[in-house]
Amino acid sequence: MKIKSMTATFGKLEKARLEPGPGLTLVHAPNEGGKSTWAAFWRAMLYGIDTRERDKKGYLADKNRYQPWSGAPMEGEITLEYEKKDITIRRGPKGNIPFGAFSAVYTKTQQPVPGLTASNCGELLTGAGAEVFARSAFLGAGNLTVTTAPELERRIAALVSSGEEDVSFSQAMERLKEWKNRRQVNKSVGDIPKLEGELAQLGQSLEQMGAVTAQITQLEGERAELIRERERLFQQAELHRQLARRQVAQRYAQAEEEYRSAQEQYERLERELERFGALPDRERLKEAQGDLQYLKVLDEEIKQGSSALEAAEESAAQAEEAAKDEHFTGLNGEEAEEQVNRQIRGAEQSRAKAAAWKRGGWLALLLAAGLLLALQFYFKQNAGWSPAGWWFSPGLPLLAVVLFLLGGFCLLRGRKIKRDSGSILVQYQVQSPEELTAKVQDYQKRCQAAKKAVHEMEIIRNAVVERREKRDGAKMQLLDFVHSFAPEVKDLFGCSAALSRALNLEHDLTIARERAEERRRRLEDLSAQGAGGEATTGDLPAPEQGPEEIERALNHTEEQLEGVSARLNQAQGSLRTMGDPAAQSARREELEEKLAQRRLEREALTVAMEALTQASAQLQERFSPELNRLAGAYMARLTGDKYQAVSLTRELEGFVRDQEGVLPRSVLYLSRGTADQLYLAVRLAVCRLCLPEKPPILLDDALAAFDDERLTLALELLWELSSEQQMLLFTCQKREGEILGSTPGVTKIEL
Repeated sequence: MKIKSMTATFGKLEKARLEPGPGLTLVHAPNEGGKSTWAAFWRAMLYGIDTRERDKKGYLADKNRYQPWSGAPMEGEITLEYEKKDITIRRGPKGNIPFGAFSAVYTKTQQPVPGLTASNCGELLTGAGAEVFARSAFLGAGNLTVTTAPELERRIAALVSSGEEDVSFSQAMERLKEWKNRRQVNKSVGDIPKLEGELAQLGQSLEQMGAVTAQITQLEGERAELIRERERLFQQAELHRQLARRQVAQRYAQAEEEYRSAQEQYERLERELERFGALPDRERLKEAQGDLQYLKVLDEEIKQGSSALEAAEESAAQAEEAAKDEHFTGLNGEEAEEQVNRQIRGAEQSRAKAAAWKRGGWLALLLAAGLLLALQFYFKQNAGWSPAGWWFSPGLPLLAVVLFLLGGFCLLRGRKIKRDSGSILVQYQVQSPEELTAKVQDYQKRCQAAKKAVHEMEIIRNAVVERREKRDGAKMQLLDFVHSFAPEVKDLFGCSAALSRALNLEHDLTIARERAEERRRRLEDLSAQGAGGEATTGDLPAPEQGPEEIERALNHTEEQLEGVSARLNQAQGSLRTMGDPAAQSARREELEEKLAQRRLEREALTVAMEALTQASAQLQERFSPELNRLAGAYMARLTGDKYQAVSLTRELEGFVRDQEGVLPRSVLYLSRGTADQLYLAVRLAVCRLCLPEKPPILLDDALAAFDDERLTLALELLWELSSEQQMLLFTCQKREGEILGSTPGVTKIEL
């Protein structure tokens, strides 16, 4: 696979285009020139962008970091040569998802590439997943360190064994740990702790059953004792009730005597009332007294209203007199305004006619003068000027005379019409139409004031008449009412005396009736309490306690009995919920068998993990000889044969040995540049052995720590490898360009 062109709107790149060569391409750009952005774009076009990734402290997710600076949507296009055919891959936005839209077509026909999707694009084109790609062919941001990953571990392990890549040591160990954790992770999690906990609960349940049985026996004894105490208190309460009934019977006899006395007094007042005739009820008598007071109020209102009526009549007469005007006799304000407006409109029309007559007169005079001047000019030019001769020329002189006469008539007619139009101001004795309008408005105000005064006078007169009618009607009704029980009354003073006398008698009768009714209700209450029957005879023993003490003791005993019964029911219910002891014993035996089985499985898994660890240790001694061999060869090329042997642990930690050394030296002891050369050799070896599709290798400032000599060796190696695999080397330095200045087949690009 080879890249032919890349077009990106990605981060700082805005529709930028990059066309690398088929072999080694050197892309030079200063810092912030877009090198790392192009590298990230190449990876995102292959494997997409993880939209689930979130920003962290000191770190931006790719979906936010590479949002186009211009605000345009994130999109891109890459043209590749794959399996001897050109294909074009495009990614763009899909709703709010960056790079969510994907298409892969053959460049020439634009037909979709079968089986190439957004999810499998990178793995299908490079022959490796994102983890292996990032640890081999993608040397980005100057970080060459290689870390392990399950997929990369399987591929390297396949170089050692039979070539199977289905499982790795770490995955097998994780699976065994998972199975062991299911049995027991620590003291509280797993099947074994659960079984142990359930067995402990069963033991506690059996112990609780014995404790609950003893509690039930104790509570039943307490309940029997409380029931006996309650019966004793009931007997004491009954004794108090008998004593109370005897006292109630005595009160009943006294109440019966009081009721008889109150009834006799009430009957005596009724007989006295019959001598005066039947009286209305008390409420009606009070209403009559209220009517009497209302008559006094009406008399006062009539007196005040009569005075106000006299003042209103005088004000209305003055307002009507002030509203009179000799120019608007018999007219109200609106009629006067309408008359004046009509006369003003007529005057305006007359002035317009006068102006028209005036304009016509002046026009006739001008025509006559123009005609005479034209005739004079004509005779002077043709027949000589003869002042007496042209007057007798037929037609035209006569027409000029007629026009002069007509103009004079029109002017006189216009003056007469104008003089007539001004007669309205003389009629109303004003100097201008504005004064006439003000005069009409003043007349309207005086008419409105007179109308308002008359209306107020009518309101007061109607109110006085209404009060008089009410007073007369109320007085007749009051006299008729009083005559029903005092026919001798003739005036309001007599009505007042008769009402007071009737109310006093009615008051005494009402008090007597209420007293008799109260005694009757008390007698009924005592009868409802059983006082009407026969009282208990004989001596009753004195109670040991008072009624309040017995009531409190009885309530306390009832509460205790209720609490003991509740606890007893709860204990019996708990005993029932604990189940059958035989069933619990059988369950305990079953759990003990399961627990023994899980413990046996845990021990077997522990043995298996130890065996796997030992096997891994043995394999690690010969971890990928082919990878070590090829990486060692590359390391020798990069260091000028100083380091000729490379060995890697399963965690991909590197060791090197120089020509004179006996023991390998860890990468931790190497300089930064030598460590980068070691991991560059490892990555190139991984690309050669584990990536059969030979995707392009991208190096982003990967050689910045190399000295000039080893940089030259590295560029020579990359140039040789670029004949089989496309290389893109991004750099911010000038050294690479100077070293490769005369090397054939190298494409140089300046950003």
